[in-house]
Amino acid sequence: MAGQCIILMGVSGTGKTTVGQALAQALGAKFIDGDDLHPRQNIVKMAASQPLEDHDRAPWLERIADVIFSLEQKNESGVLVCSALKKRYRDRLREGSSSLRFLWLTGDYACILERMQQRKGHFMPEALLRSQFAALEAPDESEPDILAVDIAPDVPHIVAQSLTLLKDQPSRRIPA
Repeated sequence: MAGQCIILMGVSGTGKTTVGQALAQALGAKFIDGDDLHPRQNIVKMAASQPLEDHDRAPWLERIADVIFSLEQKNESGVLVCSALKKRYRDRLREGSSSLRFLWLTGDYACILERMQQRKGHFMPEALLRSQFAALEAPDESEPDILAVDIAPDVPHIVAQSLTLLKDQPSRRIPA
């Protein structure tokens, strides 16, 4: 897995951070939480229950793309958390990357809302969950480097399923 970056994508509340940390440990990879790469103004805006616009996300996506580039240049592996809700965001992250893969953590609104209501200390309020679902452009066959993972089971099962998918479905890059 050296030099490979895996992005855990999906709406807020799907368990990207929890699953990402466990997956990184299982793979012996670095864990990077994309939330830590948001500019200050994005965090303030989300904490005030204001959804981010595309122009807000541009510097954040640039920071994440730089991390992906750095990992690849150092031949290091990483599991990175990033909502990557829109295809153009995912396309931006793919630019210049030869080994990027996505795991799309999926679940229904009720399940995710319940999980959000149980977590403490996160700057993303429940009120923005609907805006996340509205912004999500679900991947389709035009994005063969994305593997969907159901979040209904417990974390160990999700990690095991993710590892199996990554092993059984070799990376299929989209032609540039």
